[in-house]
Amino acid sequence: MAVSTSVPANWNLPLFWATVDGSMAGNLTQAQAALIVGQYDSVHGTIDGSGQNVPVPIGSAAQAKSYFGAGSMLARMVQQWFNVNTTQLLYCIPVADPAAGVAATGSIVISGSSFDGGGVLTVYIAGQKIAVVVASTDTPQSVATNLAAAINAAIDLPVTASPSTGTVALTAKWKGLTGNDIQVATNFIGPAQGEYLPSGMTVTITAMSSGSGAPDCTSAIAAIQVFQFLYVAMPYTDPATMAVWNTEFGFGSAGRWNYTRQQYGIVLNAIRGSYATLISWGAGVNSPTMTTLAVEPQAQTPIWEWCAEYAGLAALALTDDPARPLQTLEFQGLLPAPIQQRFSQAQLNNLTNAGLAIQSVTADGNPMILREQMQYQFNSYGQGDTAFALATTLATLAELLSRLRQAITSNFGRVKLIPDGTRISPGQAAVTPTDIKAALITQFKLAEWDGLVSDLTDFMANLVVQIDDQNPNRVDVLWPPQLAGQLRVFAMLAQFRLLYPDVALSGGTGTIGAA
Repeated sequence: MAVSTSVPANWNLPLFWATVDGSMAGNLTQAQAALIVGQYDSVHGTIDGSGQNVPVPIGSAAQAKSYFGAGSMLARMVQQWFNVNTTQLLYCIPVADPAAGVAATGSIVISGSSFDGGGVLTVYIAGQKIAVVVASTDTPQSVATNLAAAINAAIDLPVTASPSTGTVALTAKWKGLTGNDIQVATNFIGPAQGEYLPSGMTVTITAMSSGSGAPDCTSAIAAIQVFQFLYVAMPYTDPATMAVWNTEFGFGSAGRWNYTRQQYGIVLNAIRGSYATLISWGAGVNSPTMTTLAVEPQAQTPIWEWCAEYAGLAALALTDDPARPLQTLEFQGLLPAPIQQRFSQAQLNNLTNAGLAIQSVTADGNPMILREQMQYQFNSYGQGDTAFALATTLATLAELLSRLRQAITSNFGRVKLIPDGTRISPGQAAVTPTDIKAALITQFKLAEWDGLVSDLTDFMANLVVQIDDQNPNRVDVLWPPQLAGQLRVFAMLAQFRLLYPDVALSGGTGTIGAA
């Protein structure tokens, strides 16, 4: 039989017997799901210990607050995610506080003997504004009591407050180092926007500190083995936590980019620090599958929320077009550092050379992505390497490899493998290296049309498909695509003239003629 119909040759009943084969009709479909990792509040949320380390789909910020507790790290991350990305299939995995962790604490001290004329005390906690009316008859103790009540009434804040003799004690709602990142400030936008302390009032802030410990994410990682998450918002930058996520999403034998798993994905996070601190930190990390956004110390929004929006923006844009740069994509609702305390252009450039992604601020005050730099800086010999310098490289590779896998498994899922030149009847369920090569070239042309790759001629010249000389059932392929680049730098020499030499003067009138 020339054509393989799956109707056996000994089937003798008349007349019409048809089988259906969809292998040539389908196209690649994948949800490109994303994941947010973070801590939850078991007291105020509906997720209890049984839901810990279990990935759960989340469709709204309200659902996240109900599940994980208002003001919890995870609920606040989801809120920021939905500020910039409302369409992605999103999962969250709640992790427990570190067993030996300590919650961060801070304080706001109100002082002054009288507040003549009263006014408004404006406090920012984690970038969220709290305003308390101050009467001229108030005392530091009454102001502290009112401020603590206002803080506790704002259930989305990541802290609880307790007043005592003119002092408001603040405690993070979870344990761990991340609580130290909760910023506390008065009058952040300043007198120009009507924010100033009441007359006679002094406010002394003790920054959040003493939080210690980081969650153990090994159980969470074990729970997501069967899931493919192309984009993961992971807010922890301590060495141990980063190491386990880098292993999970790495190229090693146990990693998602290894041939045994082929699940692919990028991990996105953020880190706050001074220029010197970040340069030093960046020099000590090297990951081809993780990108970390650098944020100035004075930015008011917590670092885990920068992480969530960075991942949300990246997931939305790279799902639409994995080869298109993320530069100028704007964050929403994040408070950047004051203008005089932002990184300079030279500092931002040096941060990218230390393996850090960077952000800047638009004219209307919104932060935006400048460069989605990966942490990858060195090859296995410690030499400088740019192979995985940008998130677009991994996103494009993930898309291309997924397309190839779909094409090969659909077209050649159950065929015979024969050498080139073998004479067989038409319609045989058999394939030669040349047939496979043609399929790969077709896929390249489709990807080229979609702007993911370029240079078909060199691709065809360097593509190798051959039957393994030790195993007649195996095909070895060298697949050499040239990935699409991005317009990231427009460098121009402005070589001006005061007078071109081909200007001739005739009869007192300037005439421009041919040289």
